Amino acid sequence: MTVSPARVVAYVRVSTSKQAEEGLSLDAQSAKVRAHVAHLGAELVEVIVDAGESAKSLERPGLQRALSLLGGTADALLVVKLDRLTRSSRDLEALLEDHFHPGGSALLSCAESIDTVTAGGRMVLRILMAVAQHERESTGERTSAIAQHMRREGKFTGGECPFGYRKVGDGALEPDPREQSILVEAKRLSSTGESLRAIARALDAQGFLSRSGSRFNAMQVARMLKT
Repeated sequence: MTVSPARVVAYVRVSTSKQAEEGLSLDAQSAKVRAHVAHLGAELVEVIVDAGESAKSLERPGLQRALSLLGGTADALLVVKLDRLTRSSRDLEALLEDHFHPGGSALLSCAESIDTVTAGGRMVLRILMAVAQHERESTGERTSAIAQHMRREGKFTGGECPFGYRKVGDGALEPDPREQSILVEAKRLSSTGESLRAIARALDAQGFLSRSGSRFNAMQVARMLKT
């Protein structure tokens, strides 16, 4: 069964103002959804934009407005790619239950062939999302493993230097004597079973200060002990 909605609301999103993935800028997305609606012979109700919004949550101003139009002003929601809508299988399930169920509105994508009216179409959609989520998690694991290897090799991986080290010349890391002495003491205290708060108090009593020159707190101690 092919979905042929009469009225479509389009939703476009970028995560950050500097996101310039090829074909995924706001202008490029807008052009694609307009062309897709014209191809369907449907009415474009509105192109709704979320600029600088992450897909980690469905609580985005533009998305909530787009969803509010379904079942009233619009029959279907159109995105360029599924990841513009959500990157979470859990959030997808919520959308299917609340909006894209049998008798509800249609979900359309320019990149993926989707038919949310049928059980088979919804199953395909779930599989696509599960595969995408698996690939993101696998990429994250590989990235983390590479970063850990670089740290073991004494190479700087970006961001803030881990406590106990400082960046030198070509970006390599070398031990910072002052911070190393604090780190050694914190790990000694931790090995005796002291709580994070107790370790912070002990470091303060010995006159040790954090990198910013302030007293240590439990959260800082926890991050330090992961070094």
